[in-house]
Amino acid sequence: MGTIYYGGGATPIHIEDRALAHLKVIIATKLRRGESFTLSWRHPEDQPRGRSTIWLQESIPLRFVFDDAEPTMLSPEWMEELASSANSSGGIMLVSEHFDNVPHAPVADNAESR
Repeated sequence: MGTIYYGGGATPIHIEDRALAHLKVIIATKLRRGESFTLSWRHPEDQPRGRSTIWLQESIPLRFVFDDAEPTMLSPEWMEELASSANSSGGIMLVSEHFDNVPHAPVADNAESR
């Protein structure tokens, strides 16, 4: 389980490492371009029911912490889906990865983003 630390004294946000690796690339790309946006997610089953949204902008401190020391192989399809939602008026909605039987070439999460 990875963690996002956002803002000064904010409560850590726990997100599964694979999802966090994908989000990191999308978020870094948007913030590097100077684009502010929202990030929304449903609460995990071990938390009270509901969902949360945060406003992300480049001037607020942000740190990603991964439990796994090795970089995650990223799914181009999931990256595209997250990037599309990042460019919508509703911001990024963290959705589950969709698996299919079509092989794809994964990219490392430390690869240069779009």
